[in-house]
Amino acid sequence: MDIDEWLKDKVELIKNLEDKLKCVERLQNDVGALEAGLNATVDELTAQKAEVDRLKKENEGAPQIAFSASLANFGEIYKGPCTDKALIYKRVFSNTGNGYDQSTGIFTAPVGGLYFFSFSTYGYNTHIMGAMLMKNGAHQISTYDGPSADGSDSSSNAVALQLAAGDKVHMELWDNGRVFNNLNGHTTFSGFLVFPV
Repeated sequence: MDIDEWLKDKVELIKNLEDKLKCVERLQNDVGALEAGLNATVDELTAQKAEVDRLKKENEGAPQIAFSASLANFGEIYKGPCTDKALIYKRVFSNTGNGYDQSTGIFTAPVGGLYFFSFSTYGYNTHIMGAMLMKNGAHQISTYDGPSADGSDSSSNAVALQLAAGDKVHMELWDNGRVFNNLNGHTTFSGFLVFPV
C-alpha cells in the first residue's frame, strides 16, 4: 500500500470518527434534555403528592354535615292548605352532623360555610303545588305550579347558600298550597356542607 492511499484511509477514518463523535454529542444533549424533563416531572409529582397529603389532612379535620329527608315516614300524607306552612320532613334518610331537626323541619348550620340544598315537591291539580326554601325566615328559592287540568305535578330546585353557624334553613308551603308524599319519597329536602368558611 502506498502512503497516499494509507493517508486517504486515515483521513476517512478520522472523518468517520468525527461524525460519530458529533452523533454521540447530539445523543448526550438529547439524554440531558430527557433527564431535565424527567426531573421536572418528578418535582411536579412530588409537589402534587404534597398537595394531596395536605388536602387529606385538611379533610380529616373538616366537619362532615349532610342530611336528606322525605315528608312522609309512613302511609300517605297531604300537607296543606294550612296556617302553619312549615314542612316537617319525618322520614330521615341521613343526618350526619345532626344539623336537621325532624321535629321542627329546620336545618341549623353547625358551622359557617357554603352549603348546597335541594328539594322536590309533588302535588295534585286541585291546589297550588310547590314550596319555598327559607333562610332565617327569608324566601330564597321555590317551586310552584297553580291548579291545572293535568292530574299531578312535580318539580325540584337547588341552591348553594353561604351560612353562618346557627343560620336556619327550612321549607314552607305557598299560601293555599298543598303537597303530597308517601313512601315513594316524592317530596324531599336535602342539604350538605360543601366546605367550611
